[in-house]
Amino acid sequence: MIKKFNPYTHSRRSMTVADYSTLTKIPREKALTKRLKKNAGRNNQGRISMRHQGGGNKIIYRHVDFLQEKKGVPGKVETIEYDPYRTAFIVKVIYADGDRRYLIAPHKLEVGAKIITSLDAPLELGNRTILKRIPVGVFVHNIEIMPGKGGQLGRSAGASIQILAHEDGYTDLKMPSGETRRVSWDSFASIGQVSNPEHNLVSIGKAGRSRWLNIRPTVRGSVMNPRDHPYGGGEGKQPRGTRKPKTKWGKITGGHRTRSKKKWSNKMIIKRRAKK
Repeated sequence: MIKKFNPYTHSRRSMTVADYSTLTKIPREKALTKRLKKNAGRNNQGRISMRHQGGGNKIIYRHVDFLQEKKGVPGKVETIEYDPYRTAFIVKVIYADGDRRYLIAPHKLEVGAKIITSLDAPLELGNRTILKRIPVGVFVHNIEIMPGKGGQLGRSAGASIQILAHEDGYTDLKMPSGETRRVSWDSFASIGQVSNPEHNLVSIGKAGRSRWLNIRPTVRGSVMNPRDHPYGGGEGKQPRGTRKPKTKWGKITGGHRTRSKKKWSNKMIIKRRAKK
């Protein structure tokens, strides 16, 4: 559910936030957190390699267990928490041996729910098992690309990947983008959709909120001078003036393929996503 505000200022009129009323109101687990150094888009030489980053609120990183290697040990959901480093919510799970871990929170999973990771886990929300055991049509998340490597697919807010088929040691998956991809059916996956599915509906609403999120202002190329950008110059509002869209440095961006032709996983893609 998206929370809206009364328009008592110009920025509040269009500003919306996710509904955090369902989250547990207790402090984070300090043993599972640490503060990361901010680089403001700079590389190891101190040069800016990603523009328009810097500032922002101080945030603490939560160690999320994407591998979930505690096989056969039942766990209980203690809390559902906000994570400033990701769009999805996270859950704190206490296992039967007393160990606590942060996991990606599935949508509609509640505090007190029991979850387990095993080869014979029940096909219930939050449980984790190998793809080969999960029926066709079920939605899953946090899927391993290679067995034992930890979940890499379907981790952002609202993400869900549908199982299409099982054949010859592989499982065909329909990605959120529409792409059909094949992975080993011995890879582990978690049942359900990722939490916070309405994240894409949130409106930032004002420039200051972008600064809180570590985003610095971006100047449009069309309002620059000709010497500063390929789109610059002209009296009044002008069209782009170039046949193909380009970066500030003249590098073509639109219609230019960036994926390597030698990437190992090219053979695992059955159908590419539809063109816009």
